This record gives sequence, structure tokens and C-alpha cells, in this order.
Amino acid sequence: MEYSMDNRLSPNRVIDIGMSFWTAKALLSDAQLGLFTELANGPLELETISTRINLHPRSARDFLDALVALGLLERKEDLYTNSAETDLFLDREKLTYVGGLLELAEARLYPVWGALTEALHTGLPQNEAKQISDYYADLCSDRERLRTFLHGMIGLTLDTAREIAKRFPWKSYKTFVDIGGAIGALSEQIALAHAHLTGGSFDLPAVGEFCDEYFASRGLCDRLKFYTGDFFKDELPKADVLVIGHVLTNWNLEEKRLLISKAYAALPPGGALLVYDPLIDEDRSSNAFGLLMSLNMLLVTSGGFVYTGSECSSWMREAGFHDIRVEELTATESMVVGIKPGRLSPQ
Repeated sequence: MEYSMDNRLSPNRVIDIGMSFWTAKALLSDAQLGLFTELANGPLELETISTRINLHPRSARDFLDALVALGLLERKEDLYTNSAETDLFLDREKLTYVGGLLELAEARLYPVWGALTEALHTGLPQNEAKQISDYYADLCSDRERLRTFLHGMIGLTLDTAREIAKRFPWKSYKTFVDIGGAIGALSEQIALAHAHLTGGSFDLPAVGEFCDEYFASRGLCDRLKFYTGDFFKDELPKADVLVIGHVLTNWNLEEKRLLISKAYAALPPGGALLVYDPLIDEDRSSNAFGLLMSLNMLLVTSGGFVYTGSECSSWMREAGFHDIRVEELTATESMVVGIKPGRLSPQ
């Protein structure tokens, strides 16, 4: 077979993408081993690190030096230290720790993504959702698994939460509730940025102890609380603003519309609904993270998918919201805001 190659093209990019799991797994293993926490107190030599996190002599030097090459560690005179990023975000003892998401990915998502081809053929999830009817009830029945999941949500939420705290006009409102708010990372960031607000996180009963513990550790129990309930079975809490973030992606179209209509019913006239997710761009060609997240929903839910801003806007409009707008928050996340007709009553 004859062929010719365009000398202007290189195979390096497609090879880099195809082999990127090497890089990902090196970092995810760190999340499990606790390396960055060990190095948070100061530089350590190879032998000490190997002893503390149980590295085999054959693996230790290559593993640590690979992390140096990736910019995750620094090495000087045979001593290894954290980079500025890993020291701030991957030390388990710091409040800025977001490694829970990596721990979740290591324990739950990495194995499931190995079955992507099967999911592409069948359209079926490849985790426990294949065998059980209520994934979240099953999750809540295992305390440690639930803890891992909730702390993983901190890493997924934190950067976006800070942007929401900055960009939404919170001064016009007094109360808020984050629906399906997990451990409460969004509520924390909003409360820290706006001292006049009170509110909290609404989620299943099993989440309560973790959320209460989280608010207490941040010194916010006087302004934030946990609201217990099931957003499909119960009425949503009353507040000036309801937030639904990283929730709609888990459910099918009918369930998405139901949650938005329930939010409309719970809000007062003039109240606001704020939905945020890694929204897919309208052309479906640039937000790779959002599209890959939608494939993740294929792997771990029975009907979930990520959506565009215009799709969410149409669902809000159907529920009765007006003054709907879509606003980009980060490179991968956006929010959709809708207002219930009327004016907020003075409080």
C-alpha cells in the first residue's frame, strides 16, 4: 500500500493524548499515598520518603523524579519538596486541600473509565448503577465511601464557588440554600465573602454529620446549617436564592425539569435560581471538560448528561423564570441565572 505523509504534521499530539493516563495515574497514586502531606513539613531525602510511604527501591527514584519533571515536586541537593501548588492544594492538613477529588478519582473513577468502550456500545453505566436501583442510597449506606465522595466534591467545587461568591449580586439578597450541596463548600465560600447572608446546604440525611462538621471547622455554624431532605420526594427549603450546582448533570431530562420546577415553587417572588455546571459550549466543540464530564455521567449514572446554557435556559423558561442569563465562571464552568417574577418582600 502506498502512502505519503504531510511533513508539516506530527503524531506527537495524538500520542500525548493517548498516553496521558500515565501522567494522571502518577498524580492519582500520590493522592492515595499521601506524599504531598509528608513533604508539607519540609524537604526529605529519597530513603526517608520511601520508608514513610512504603515505596519499593526499584520504583522510588523514578517515581519521585517523574513528579519533579511534571512540576509537582522540586528537588535540590537530593532533597525533595512540594511545588507551591501541591503544597497549597494537596496537603491534607490545609483547609485549601482539594485532593479529595483525586482520591475519589483514584478509588472510583479511574477503574470505571477503563470500561468506556463498553458504555459507548451499550449506553449503560459501568459502576454499581448497573446492579442497584438507587445509587445514592447505596452510597449513603457506606460511611467511608460517602466521606470520600463528599470530600471529592470540595475539589470539584472550590474554584467555581469562589467565582460565584464574587460575581453573583448577593448584596440584593439575604438568604440562600445550596440544593444537593454535599459537604457545603459552596455555602462556605458564599458566607465567607458576604457577612450579611445566612443559609446552608440541603442534602440527604446521611450527609448531615459531615456538613455540620465542615461548617464547624470553618467557624460558620452561626450562619450556615444543614437542611435535611430528598429533593425528589420533599419540598425544597425556602430562601431568596436557591443554587443547584453539579446536580442536574446526574439526572435525565425529565428529572432535570422537575428539579427546576420545584426550585421555582420554593422561591419567593423576586427570588433567584442559580444553576452551575461544566456547561457544554453551544457549538459543542471547545469545552472538552464538559463533554468528557458528560461521558463520565454515562459511566456512573443511568440517565445523566451535561447540557448547554441554552438548553438550561429553556428549561428555566418553561418553569416560569424570566431575566435568564448565562455567565461564564471559569475556563470550564458556567452558571445560568433565572429570576422568579415579582419583587422580594422586605425582611
